[in-house]
Parts: sequence; C-alpha cells; structure tokens
Amino acid sequence: VLSNGEKLSLSDPKAFSLISELWLRSGWDTKYVYGFSWLGRPIIQLPEDMIRIQEVIYDIKPDVIIETGVAHGGSLIFYASLCTAIGKGRVVGIDIEIREHNKKAIQEHRLSSMISLIEGSSIEASVVQSVENQIGSSETVLILLDSNHLKDHVYAE
Repeated sequence: VLSNGEKLSLSDPKAFSLISELWLRSGWDTKYVYGFSWLGRPIIQLPEDMIRIQEVIYDIKPDVIIETGVAHGGSLIFYASLCTAIGKGRVVGIDIEIREHNKKAIQEHRLSSMISLIEGSSIEASVVQSVENQIGSSETVLILLDSNHLKDHVYAE
C-alpha cells in the first residue's frame, strides 16, 4: 500500500520498481555492497550489476577494459577473469591513490599479468596519456567510470 492509499500487487511493474529502489537505497546505506569478493579480492559491487556488466563485456569482447577507481581491486580481478573466460582482453585500473596493500595483493594475484595499474587522477593529462600509450589504434576499449562520482569529475572523465 502506497502512502496515497493505492494498492499494488507485487507482480505490478510499478511495485517492482519501487521495491528495487528501496532495496538499492537500503543496500548502500547498510553497506551491503561491502560484503562480497571475487576470486579472493573484495569487490564493492552489487551482484546484479556484476551480472549485467559481464553481459556487456561478453557482447563487446573488448581488447582493453579501463576502470577508474581501483579500491581493493576486486573489479579488476573480476574483469580479468571475464577476459580469461572469453579468451580476449586485458584490464587497466586507474586510481588517484592505490593503497600499497591493495597494490601488492593485485600484483600477487594469479590474474595480475592481465592487469596494469596507473596511479593518478583519471582526468590528469599525463594519466590519460599513459593509458593511451597502452592501447593499440585498432583495439576495442570499454571504459567503466567508478572513481570520483561528482558530476564535474565524471563529465571531465
């Protein structure tokens, strides 16, 4: 029952949308997303988002996946494992600060040969140039923005 008295069946698309919005808000507020890992590395992602992004990666089959925002490296490991599964691709992770213990764990992971780390701001010219230097002119690239979520920063990315 909605606040205006309207009753919805759980099978109503409007009810599904409302429940989804509430679940998402609650999930972030209760730090639900911090409870997962991928092949040993913490991953700050919702499982449904992971399933959706693997669909995109499988369809595009990129040569390079670039992610801004490294955190613990779980997403980088996730993407590298997908590249392994489809037999194509490598991963570049960019972050303004990659903590030493996370860098070490990523570099020691069995999928580390597929991952390059770049420390610096994703909108800094030298960082952009460093990424460009790792990409061939005919390579397909998928970029996932997950660093500073402020509008101006995302726009600059």
